[in-house]
Amino acid sequence: MKHENQFDCDVPPIDPKDPFPETHPGSADLRYQLYKDGVEKRQAERAWQVLENARLDRLAIEADRRAGRFTALPISKLTSTPVRKRWLVKGIIAAGETSAWIAPPGGMKSALMAELAFCIANAEPWHGRKVDDLHCVIYFALERGDLVKRRLRAHIERANLDQDAINEMPIFLVAETVDLMAPEAVTKVLRTIEHIRQEYYSAAPGLLIFDTFAKLVAAGGGDEDKAKDQGKVFANVQRIKDALGHGGPHVALVGHTGKDESRGSRGSNAILGDADVMVTISGDTIKTATVTKANDAPEGPLFSFKSDLHQFGTDEDGDPITVNIVSSEEVSAQVAQKPERRLSETQEAMYRLLRDAGPAGLSTEDWNDKAREIGIGVKRRATLHNVRSQLCDKGLVREYAGIWRANNG
Repeated sequence: MKHENQFDCDVPPIDPKDPFPETHPGSADLRYQLYKDGVEKRQAERAWQVLENARLDRLAIEADRRAGRFTALPISKLTSTPVRKRWLVKGIIAAGETSAWIAPPGGMKSALMAELAFCIANAEPWHGRKVDDLHCVIYFALERGDLVKRRLRAHIERANLDQDAINEMPIFLVAETVDLMAPEAVTKVLRTIEHIRQEYYSAAPGLLIFDTFAKLVAAGGGDEDKAKDQGKVFANVQRIKDALGHGGPHVALVGHTGKDESRGSRGSNAILGDADVMVTISGDTIKTATVTKANDAPEGPLFSFKSDLHQFGTDEDGDPITVNIVSSEEVSAQVAQKPERRLSETQEAMYRLLRDAGPAGLSTEDWNDKAREIGIGVKRRATLHNVRSQLCDKGLVREYAGIWRANNG
C-alpha cells in the first residue's frame, strides 16, 4: 500500500500492541474488512436460523401427526418474514403447488410436459426461465405411454447425451392407469416413489406429471363435469404432497379445453379453485402458453413455441420413424400472441370496458349493464352477445367461471 508524500515502500502491518490502531495508515482497509466479515457472518447466521426454524417446524408437525392432532400456528409464525418459494422453474413451477396445463386435442400440451421433464431433470433453462437445480421427475402417462417414451427419447437424442448421462438422468415413467379418486391410490403412488428412491434416485421427486387429468377421474368411474369427483382427485393429490414433506413436489396436471376453447378447461370449473396456476395453450403453427389463472403471478402470455418432427431412423419398409416434440427454436410471444386489432367502434368500446375493470374482470351481467350505460345493446340484446364472440375470436378476451377478463389489457 503506497501513500502520497511517503517513501516508496509498503506500509508495515499494524502492531497488535499499538494503543492507537485507528491512526495507522492501513486502518481504513482493516475496518472495511472487519465490517465485511461481520456482514457475511450475520448473513450466514440468518441463513442458518431460517434452516433451523424450518427443521423445528417439521419436527413440530411430525409430533402433531403422531399425536393425531392438527398443527396450529401461533400468530408470531404468521407475521414473520415469509419463506421464499422453492422454484423448480423460476416464476411458474414452485414446489408444493399444483399447475394445470390445458389445450385442445393436438395442442402440444403433452409434448410441452415432456420438454419440461427433460429440462428439470437436467437443470436446463425452460423457455428462458431459470432452472437452478436438477430434480427427479416422475411422469404418470395414463394414456399414450409409448408416445411419451418416444418424445423423451427424442429430447435425449437432440441433446446428444452419452449413455452415462442417460443413466444418471432422474426421469421415471409410469405408463399405467391411476385411479386417483380412490384413497388407496395415494398409498400406491407413495410406494412407487419410495421404490424409485431406494433403487434408482435417493432424492424425493421435485415434479409429478399426471397426463391426463380426465383419466385420473375416469379411472375411478368419476365424471369430469362433477365438482365432487374432481374434488376427490385434488384431495388425494394434496395427500401425496403432504406425505412427501418439505413442501412436497410440484404436481402438473394435463387437461383439455372444452368445445368452446375460450371458456377454459373441460368439465367442472372446480379445477380453477384447486390449481395454483392454470396455463392455456392455443394457436395453430405457433402455440402460445398463456397464464389464465395464478395465485401470485401475473396473468398473460408466458411464452410461445412451435413443434419439430424428430426422426429416429426408418422402419423395415424404409419409412421414417418420427415423433413431434417442442422445437428448440425460440419464438417471440409478441409475434404469436398479437391479436387482430382492427376493431369497430362498438368492439373497441366493449373491450375498453373490460380492460378498465382490470384483473378482477366483469361478470356477463355487469359487462352488459356497463355497455348499456354507454348506449350499446340498448335496442338489441343480441348485439352484446355478438360483440363478445367477436372479441373472443380475436383473442382479446376470455371467460372462466362466469367472469370475463381482457387478455391484453
